[in-house]
Amino acid sequence: MSSILTNSSAMVALSTLNMVNKGLNDTQTRVSTGLAIGSGKDNAAYFAISETMKGDSGMFKAINEGLTSTKNSVATARLGAETVKDLASDFSERVAFAQGQGIDLSEVQAELDSLVDQIGAAIDQSTFNGEDLVSGAAATQTVVTGVTRSGGTFAATTITFQSVDLGAIQTALDAIDLTTSTDLAADLATAETQLGNAISAATSLGVTEKTLEGQQSFLENLTDTLDSGVSAMVDADMEQEAARLQAYQVQQQLATQSLSIANQAPQNILSLFR
Repeated sequence: MSSILTNSSAMVALSTLNMVNKGLNDTQTRVSTGLAIGSGKDNAAYFAISETMKGDSGMFKAINEGLTSTKNSVATARLGAETVKDLASDFSERVAFAQGQGIDLSEVQAELDSLVDQIGAAIDQSTFNGEDLVSGAAATQTVVTGVTRSGGTFAATTITFQSVDLGAIQTALDAIDLTTSTDLAADLATAETQLGNAISAATSLGVTEKTLEGQQSFLENLTDTLDSGVSAMVDADMEQEAARLQAYQVQQQLATQSLSIANQAPQNILSLFR
């Protein structure tokens, strides 16, 4: 039975066209944004996980940038400590030379004073961006290296290292005066002790610098992994979307034609009364 009040065919065609248009719009959105999941309404679970992972990736990148500054400070301090170590070695050699007979101690002392001055200059210049890790009492330095979400609890991960007191080495060496000394052997022992301290300081800072470099490398790999994981969860399959887009465009044309044909039905009923 045909009716001029209710066009069932047009209703079906219109419903089909609306569904096709919705699918086409959704596909065009995915193609234009490159995202299969762009909001919580697309997939709430994946959206929540991906946003958390994005946040962690951003924090790791920021922390890595901060570690670059810390590593540069440590590298500068390590260079200073190695310079002091070399100068302390020269100092010990000159004190050892002074142990012989017939040595003009005043001339050797002049050399020692020059070396002490060079040590002081190296210490003063071994700072990076105002951060001093080589003078003053040794202290524990804490550096944030990442974040963790163990058991649903958020926390920062850290490492610690010791700053060094190269100033104490300079002070001890400066106290040696061969021209007034009553025990040259004791002076040599003091010089050797301070050389050992300088070696320990340079080694400690070198280990810290290597640790920071390793952590930075880990963070770089970790952020790459997180970014890849997020991509796998929310990025659209562009080949699939391109094929789907073409299919929807064809369906839209067919649905439009079907609606046009269905809308002609009332006109066919009128022809019966002519």
